[in-house]
Amino acid sequence: MTKRGMSRRAALTLLAAAGAAQSAIEKSFADDYPSRPITILTPYAAGSATDTAARLIGKYLQDALHQPLIVENREGAIGMIAAEATARATPDGYTLLLTSNSTHSAAPGLFKKVPYDPIKDFTPIARIGSFPSFIAVTNDLPVKSMQELVAYAKANPGKINASYGNSTGRITTEIFKRRLNLDITPVAYRSNPAAVTDLMAGHVQMGVPDFSTGLPLLKAEKIRPLAVLTKERDATLPDLPTLDETVMPGYDLLAWTGMFGPADLPANIVETLAKPIGAALSKPDVRDRFRDSGVEISWIGPAGFPDYVKTELVKWTTLIKAAGIEPE
Repeated sequence: MTKRGMSRRAALTLLAAAGAAQSAIEKSFADDYPSRPITILTPYAAGSATDTAARLIGKYLQDALHQPLIVENREGAIGMIAAEATARATPDGYTLLLTSNSTHSAAPGLFKKVPYDPIKDFTPIARIGSFPSFIAVTNDLPVKSMQELVAYAKANPGKINASYGNSTGRITTEIFKRRLNLDITPVAYRSNPAAVTDLMAGHVQMGVPDFSTGLPLLKAEKIRPLAVLTKERDATLPDLPTLDETVMPGYDLLAWTGMFGPADLPANIVETLAKPIGAALSKPDVRDRFRDSGVEISWIGPAGFPDYVKTELVKWTTLIKAAGIEPE
């Protein structure tokens, strides 16, 4: 055998040995997981529906895993800042993302350049819940139904500013405007709490709050609800009609929240995280706490969540096109 052949063989042997050693190290770390604090990134401001879900989940994970859970808000760019940070993190289970459909279903349709691939760059761990939303107006706007809102908008072109702080609000506002040929002005906010605060203050006349941020104001009669976005009425607000049954037949939109890790997260770490989350969500008192915070439990484990994420990406991309939204 030539020296060149021997050198090549030796190099391949060294590479194989190095790869085996690295795998052994990674397996050792995975087997010891978790051995230090875990950070859960959330893409929205404190008080948002996603932030609320992250803090509730963090509490139960912390108790189950016997390690501190740190919830870190990295808001902005409809969640892409936090999502990109997670995608670039080491896949060791110590940086997780609790996010919504905005980062993994809507962003690719809303932006020309997304700094991550929502499918290839993440390991889906579990879908946790959903975020129902509703259309609301300020108390001083002289309308008490969706039909009256449409009539008012047609009679007063350009006089309605509509706030939104997430992709659900943006898509709904644009489709509402486009389908009914209304002259209203969408106003973007970094997150829903800010959008709802301005709605309550009367700085805008219409908004699309999720239940987490909107229900407390609704119950305090500081905003006026007109319709929910889902095709079926919501059990929390059974007397509130749907867009489908009022002015937008067929409309049905429900945001979701789920946990992800970076791509190539070891299977045993995924299971270590998913199992206690699923156990916690099955408890009546936990379900009640989520419901009270405006989050509806809708669990999908590691086996089914990856396919769900792919399906939702197609669904939301289609809705964005139907809204006539051009990618930015």
